Amino acid sequence: QLELVESGGGSVQAGGSLRLSCALSEYYLSNYCVAWFRQAPGKEREGVASIYTDGSTTRYADSVKGRFTISVDNAKTTLTLQMDKLKSEDTAMYYCAAVFSGGSWICSLSRDFDTWGQGTQVTVSS
Repeated sequence: QLELVESGGGSVQAGGSLRLSCALSEYYLSNYCVAWFRQAPGKEREGVASIYTDGSTTRYADSVKGRFTISVDNAKTTLTLQMDKLKSEDTAMYYCAAVFSGGSWICSLSRDFDTWGQGTQVTVSS
């Protein structure tokens, strides 16, 4: 049973950067689709970015393309979201999520993710 733990949230001014991390496993994690989601107060949860744990098949929400970068480390134990050029509308609770996936071609934000972290808050002030 996976246990996902996010870290790296905080407060930053618009235009700044933050880097979120999610501890996926103590061991090499293969054949998983992993992703970042976010939820702002009063809004529905939104998919931000997804990646297959071999590092392929990255997908991004239109709202973050060109500003955010999702990656998995070589040891396949940590998921990262580098967030640059942050905007006030990026303010939300950010969650990492995972689901076992039979192949990279079916890894996307529309997958039915079944394991979630507890979330980390990101606040961007204008």
